[in-house]
Amino acid sequence: MERRKFLKLSIAATVVLPSISYAKKTDFSQIRFSNNNNNAQTIILFLYGGASQLAGNLSNYEEIEEKSQNSYKGYFTGGNKIVKTQNNFWEKAGGSHLEAMLADGDLTIFRTCYSKQREESNNKAHGVCVSENQKGSFNQDSAGMITNLAQILESNGVIDSNTIMPFVTLEGASSFFEPGQIQIQSFLRPVQIGDDNSNPFKRYIRSWFNYTPMEREIENYNNADSGFDPALDAKIDALAQKINKPGKIKDAFTKRKNLESLVENIKSQTTPDLGENAYSKTKFSKKIETAVKVLIENPDTKVVTLGTEGLGGWDDHSQSTKYIQRSEDLFRSLKSAMAHIKAKEKDGNINIIVFGDFGRNVNLNNSNGWDHGNLQNLYILGGKNYFTHQGIVGETIVTGSGESNRLFLKPKMGSYEFEPLSIAATLYKIYGVENPELLTEGYEPINI
Repeated sequence: MERRKFLKLSIAATVVLPSISYAKKTDFSQIRFSNNNNNAQTIILFLYGGASQLAGNLSNYEEIEEKSQNSYKGYFTGGNKIVKTQNNFWEKAGGSHLEAMLADGDLTIFRTCYSKQREESNNKAHGVCVSENQKGSFNQDSAGMITNLAQILESNGVIDSNTIMPFVTLEGASSFFEPGQIQIQSFLRPVQIGDDNSNPFKRYIRSWFNYTPMEREIENYNNADSGFDPALDAKIDALAQKINKPGKIKDAFTKRKNLESLVENIKSQTTPDLGENAYSKTKFSKKIETAVKVLIENPDTKVVTLGTEGLGGWDDHSQSTKYIQRSEDLFRSLKSAMAHIKAKEKDGNINIIVFGDFGRNVNLNNSNGWDHGNLQNLYILGGKNYFTHQGIVGETIVTGSGESNRLFLKPKMGSYEFEPLSIAATLYKIYGVENPELLTEGYEPINI
């Protein structure tokens, strides 16, 4: 095996979890489960840093401009000038792509994902909000939502030790997979695939026995690890089967070969010609293309998680013009992903869920950015077998003062709103949990 990739494989073949401590055990005994056979598969895209909601909601723009400490019109000028689309999206910040997905019936945007609990406790810190949203719980000792889902699906016979890569991460460790007190079985742990679409299960080995000392030096200089000797590879597998007792280690060698073939097959798949919706060449676009390929080529995979590495973070306290291109790239890539999914006739079962830490306030501060807020957009795409897309849901109002840097969007009275924990409840529901609120402190699934 290539020496510098050994550590990467070790992480991929085991769990990518940051903690081994266990809290009070989660009680799954009251969970009601019904295998709905909708073949759901999910991409969860998390916007680390707390993305401003303005790309998807400029409906209050005129009032925001009037009350903001600094002028939007004075800062966003020239090619960055703010123009609203028909449905009050920010045109230059991906608004045209949102309009296209909305027109095609591929998107529901909820503009009122709002946490009353955080408002009461004045909690807008990144770490705790990320953790709570990815766990679907305000209890920091809870397991991640994917850990809970894995436990439920395994307990009800939906996945077992023969299921190949049921959970995949393209971002490494996150709170989605934290164990809490659950001692999850190894086959339920996420497989990590590199953002370069590398194959963590592939061996990179070369036989040295027929090399002269000089040839070995030459090969070392030219990176000998890049070579591969099929005969030696076969000998290693045969030796593993011979010397290991029946059980997990022996099974792991067999599974490695299968996983190697699967990932190689995923890598080799050609993306359909998507025309004007073709993926861009950004690192993030390639990553979401990989996520789509994983789900299309491997029906066993239930959930793939990723962030927006390659675009940058969303903590836009200053110089918020950078937000415009980042949002443009984000929503263009999502439009490409939906075109890819539809070209493969998978938009019935594959869904994409996009959310983050929180939103921003809407006062343009003296650094020409936005500080932390408490209202964000939730974007749900695809999954037409179980989602009834409703277009735009939720209305907002402006509250507070720009002079005190306390200018916020909040849900309009009577408008549909929900806590971020309801996102986890929605995920549980589409995979068959009939009473997911038991896992999300009473917060029910989103009405979609």
